[in-house]
Amino acid sequence: MYLSTDLHFKKKHLRQQIKARKSQLPAEILIRDSALIMHRLRNHPRFLSARTVLLFSSLPDEPSTLSVLVSCLNDKRLLLPVVKDDDMYVKEFRGIADLSGGAFGIAEPSGPYFLSYSEIDLAVVPGVAFDHTGRRLGRGRGYYDRFLAQPEFGQTYKIGVCFPFQLVDTVPAEPWDVQMDEVISC
Repeated sequence: MYLSTDLHFKKKHLRQQIKARKSQLPAEILIRDSALIMHRLRNHPRFLSARTVLLFSSLPDEPSTLSVLVSCLNDKRLLLPVVKDDDMYVKEFRGIADLSGGAFGIAEPSGPYFLSYSEIDLAVVPGVAFDHTGRRLGRGRGYYDRFLAQPEFGQTYKIGVCFPFQLVDTVPAEPWDVQMDEVISC
């Protein structure tokens, strides 16, 4: 994938802006907003009707998915990403005790790989920034873009989740950047 120098600079600059915005917010605000975002997600019609949901193990600068993982464990098949080398895969979440440290310090499940991607009804995706058209800026390695670009995800509804300071007017994007169907914030 060729990334123009100008677009690379714009993405890097936006990542720096978002990081600076986050550093200005007290932890209490992030905790409150995270709970509101996850409440909106849990009550979203697409989430309510989904049987198999791809979530993510949140990092400290992302809305925390822990409450959804714990509260929905017995109601839905929940999947979490696993990074191996340059690729992303998914495994079924079977409980907090099943998680261990993975790539980039992200908690990953230890069970077998889940390979029936066409069964995933909903993908809930983190990002550094989103715009109102669903364009997403990730951390720059392209894991989600490569993973969600697979043909099996053609019918999967994709929801980006983010804090309000991560919503911007325009996210610089390349043709291969996978667009979200919707973005949830608070």
